[in-house]
Amino acid sequence: MAATTLLGCAAPAEMALSPEPLPVFAAGSLREAMTDIARDYESRTGQKIALTFGASGLLRERIEKGDAALVFASADIQHPQRLANAGAWGAPAVFVRNSLCALTQPNLKTSPSTFLDTLLDTAVRLGTSMPKADPAGDYAWELFRKADRVKAGAYATLDAKALKLTGGADSLKAPAGLSTYAWVMDTNQADLFLTYCTNAVAAQKEVPRLAVVALPAHLQVGAAYGVTVKNGAHPAAAAFAQTLLATPAQTTFAHYGFGAP
Repeated sequence: MAATTLLGCAAPAEMALSPEPLPVFAAGSLREAMTDIARDYESRTGQKIALTFGASGLLRERIEKGDAALVFASADIQHPQRLANAGAWGAPAVFVRNSLCALTQPNLKTSPSTFLDTLLDTAVRLGTSMPKADPAGDYAWELFRKADRVKAGAYATLDAKALKLTGGADSLKAPAGLSTYAWVMDTNQADLFLTYCTNAVAAQKEVPRLAVVALPAHLQVGAAYGVTVKNGAHPAAAAFAQTLLATPAQTTFAHYGFGAP
């Protein structure tokens, strides 16, 4: 989707600066990339950016309840579209893509060819994010539906055994200095965790004994990330949203493992 669809018209090269930091809500999986992009944007333009990270569904609920945000960068397109449908936000645009991977304990030996059997093994503790609150959970359940088309009954098995460990309003938080997924696996809360590939790779860097396993093609689930701007917001908000689609930001996203829109 073109940036002009998101913003109504292309943002001019020079925009007036907002006197206040721009409040930007963004999916937790974007933390490292968006922090770098915001820091670079501030240094180039002088516009301050106030980033708030969290599960996209919970951020959308906060916006609906009145929390101040002018830009919303979600890990899916549905949550920003819901805001747009209510009339207060613009039509979202896809700005990056991601996909699901499996983060596994070192003693769990699996591969793309044996992945479904491993996933269905009753002895394997399967960790996910909370669906509806966190798009990563919704993507996991999409994988369950694909699995059911391969092996009848798989959806019911996976739906029943999935441990919704992260992304919910009441989910336990990782201690300072450790990412959520690295912490979940480091504390042995699951044998296999379904998360974005970018999250899995980052967790493995923190806890090198963990393994990252690619999903087989017939079970792969793609994640399209959407960004939207609040109607009537200061023009600087649209300018920042537009920069997410520009080459410098896309290069940063690619550095962290995200795919192009």
